[in-house]
Amino acid sequence: MRARAAPTRAELLRSRRLLARVAKGAALLRRKREALVRELFPLAQPAADARRVIGDAAAAAYRAELDALAIDGAGAVAATGWPSRELVVDVEVTRVWGVTVPRLAELPVWDRGLAARGTAPGATGPALFEAANRFERLAAVLLDAASRELHVRSLGQALARTSRQLHTLEQRVAPALRDRIAAIGRALDEREREEHTRLRQLRGRAGARR
Repeated sequence: MRARAAPTRAELLRSRRLLARVAKGAALLRRKREALVRELFPLAQPAADARRVIGDAAAAAYRAELDALAIDGAGAVAATGWPSRELVVDVEVTRVWGVTVPRLAELPVWDRGLAARGTAPGATGPALFEAANRFERLAAVLLDAASRELHVRSLGQALARTSRQLHTLEQRVAPALRDRIAAIGRALDEREREEHTRLRQLRGRAGARR
């Protein structure tokens, strides 16, 4: 947008058309912001609850690990973690008002028994078994929370970006255009008054010559 506009009727019409487009764009951004808020609001509390669940699960898992270390030793605890497991998740992408929102689909099941872990029951004490269970539950909770966090974060970033764009249109672009339209209108009115004054003067001189 040019800082200074020529005070012409063409520029006045152009500025009015541009202001109308800005108003339509602002209305569209307001609807988008409202839609994002409606999508985000129901997810806010579950996301906060998920963080508390993660904290509780992590505290329980590390308490169980400390008990296993005290009873069975570091070597037994390390051996219980083998073999390692490969993590494979599918990501689904949806769109909300043009915003890409990723979600984790079909989260893997992490809870396993001794047979699934491939450990001998006699060599795996209750403390090791409890610690392994706790960490597998923690992994499941983290994956579930990650899906929620991806959704909430994408919507939150889009909401912030939309709010900034709307603020720019409403607080900067639209006022500048209205000021430009007013300035051009004043300049055109002044030019028209000057033109009328010159015409009256010319008519007066022509009448005096007669």
